[in-house]
Amino acid sequence: MKKLFLSLCMSLCAATTLHAQSADPEVMKINGKSILRSEFEYFYNKNNEATATAGSQTSVNDYVDMFINYRLKVQAALDEKLDTLSSFKKEFSGYRDAQLRPYLTDPEYEDSIAQAVYKAMKEQVGDSELVLVSHIMMVLPQKSTDAVKAAKKTRIDSVYQALQNGADFIELAKKCSEDFTTAQKGGELPWIAPGQTLPEFEKEAYALQPGQYSKPFLSTVGYHIVYMKERKKLEPYEQKKAEIMELLNARGIKDMAAEHRIKRLMEESKGQSREEVIARVQKEACQDQPELKYLIEEYHDGLLLYEASNRLVWQKAAKDKEGLTKYFKKNKKKYAWDAPRYRGYIIYAKSEQLLQQAREFFKKQETEEGVAEFNKSMPQDSLKKVRVRYGVFRQGDEPIVDWEAFGKEEPKANTVFPFRGCQGVMLNQPKLYNDVKAQVVSDYQDVKEKEWVKELRKKYSVTVNKEVLATVNKH
Repeated sequence: MKKLFLSLCMSLCAATTLHAQSADPEVMKINGKSILRSEFEYFYNKNNEATATAGSQTSVNDYVDMFINYRLKVQAALDEKLDTLSSFKKEFSGYRDAQLRPYLTDPEYEDSIAQAVYKAMKEQVGDSELVLVSHIMMVLPQKSTDAVKAAKKTRIDSVYQALQNGADFIELAKKCSEDFTTAQKGGELPWIAPGQTLPEFEKEAYALQPGQYSKPFLSTVGYHIVYMKERKKLEPYEQKKAEIMELLNARGIKDMAAEHRIKRLMEESKGQSREEVIARVQKEACQDQPELKYLIEEYHDGLLLYEASNRLVWQKAAKDKEGLTKYFKKNKKKYAWDAPRYRGYIIYAKSEQLLQQAREFFKKQETEEGVAEFNKSMPQDSLKKVRVRYGVFRQGDEPIVDWEAFGKEEPKANTVFPFRGCQGVMLNQPKLYNDVKAQVVSDYQDVKEKEWVKELRKKYSVTVNKEVLATVNKH
């Protein structure tokens, strides 16, 4: 009987495993890591959602290479241990923790905070009431002169007279009140409890009944007229809870509650670190939420992809002057201009002598590095009297260049740096890669990245199950 029972269990487990495999088969394997169809579909469909607005869609077969290259770059980043960088850990953990916040909720903790807030409100209000008022205000700055005070008093009195003659309080507040944070709302303030506002203001407000307005009165900040809109007793906690929670949410109660639960889980685990506890929460959350798993994985891998590309390709390519020069010479026709450019330095100086001195220096310079060399050569006190900017300029880019190089109208003088001019050369076509640096660097980085991908393709094993690939989004 025991053998039969075990045999039946093993058969059942095998059937379950086979069903799971057939339900979500392996679509490819990259460097020994299995990629299931559901994971590939998630990224493929998300890619097409992102490009749908541009009117372009990527076929499954075309996306395969993009996906493989992406994963190979991430593997290269892992091999370089870029996931151990403190900067990476900090950015990734911040994003991951934000995604896991809904799974770290602590309703009891949140309710206890809301209860404490309500208790404080109740103690503050006591047997009194909450009041909802609007006001019209004439601001009196500190140390206002008697003339200013008299003018403000005259104006508030004229507003009061208009109210007495039947004018609408809300419209007058919008038009006349100098409390600009409330004026557009007809002067309406938030609900006020005793002790929450200026004593003079509270006294006048609490003396009113709904529909009444006060005479003009003076507080420490200016003249006011207060209109009573509504009075009420503090509601029971259950009625007030939603409003309190809204206020607490705006002040980060969810983050506080999550941190509280993390600490509690750490205490209950008797030894697990914060990271281990969050990893456990993540694993549990992702079991029933595969999209959450892929979302967190996508951010993790995206950060690694950027770090690897930047450190292993982009930065190196941007600093490879010899390689950039060779690439530019080989592809010079690609960077042809449709009109002449002026390559050189715009100089601003406080004296004619400094302008001429800078001109002489830049006669021997050709690139943006010349600015740093010039700054090194000048005494510190002189640097405050000269400003230099390098560039490759078309007609219309810079008034000073248009004037000196293209023979256009002289621009108005700068009062701080009255002496200005240019030093450089007119070019019909680019001569150095620096003349079209941004374009050349970008293109050269693309070339080096393709070379990098070829190396990764040779380094790591990749196998694709074409039969399973054919079933993507068709099962």
